[in-house]
Amino acid sequence: MRYLHTMVRVADLDLSLKFYCDLLGLVQVKRKDFEQARFSLIFLAAPGNSNAAEINSPLLELTYNWDAQEYSEGRNFGHLAFEVDDLYAICEKLMDAGVVINRPPRDGYMAFVRSPDNISIELLQKGADLPAAEPWQSMENIGSW
Repeated sequence: MRYLHTMVRVADLDLSLKFYCDLLGLVQVKRKDFEQARFSLIFLAAPGNSNAAEINSPLLELTYNWDAQEYSEGRNFGHLAFEVDDLYAICEKLMDAGVVINRPPRDGYMAFVRSPDNISIELLQKGADLPAAEPWQSMENIGSW
C-alpha cells in the first residue's frame, strides 16, 4: 500500500493557490478540469517532491467545484487516498471484518470506505484496472463517501 494524497475542497481556487503555492511554496504538479461535472482537481507537492515524472510522495489534492458552495468545518476535508496492490482483496478483507464498502470497486479501479471515525478513505488499484467482477460489479453505493 502507498499513501497517495489528502483532498480538501476549496471555495476560491485563486486564493487557495496563492496560499498553498505562493506563500507555502507547494508546486502544482497536475491539474484535471472536468467541464461536464463542473469541477477541477489540482495536485500539489512539496518543492523537493515535485518532479511530475517521479512523484513518490503524498500530494495535496485541491478540489474546486465551479458552482459556489459553502463548506462548514469538516465538509471541506475530502478523503485520504491509498494505492493498493489488489483492490478486490482489500475490499473483501474489509467487508469480512464488517466494514461497509460505501462505493464498491465496480470499475476495478476505485472504492471508498469510512474509518471508525467516519473519515472517508479512497482505495485505488495500483497499475492497470482489474477486470470487472462480482460481487463488486452489481453492488450499489451505500451512504456517502
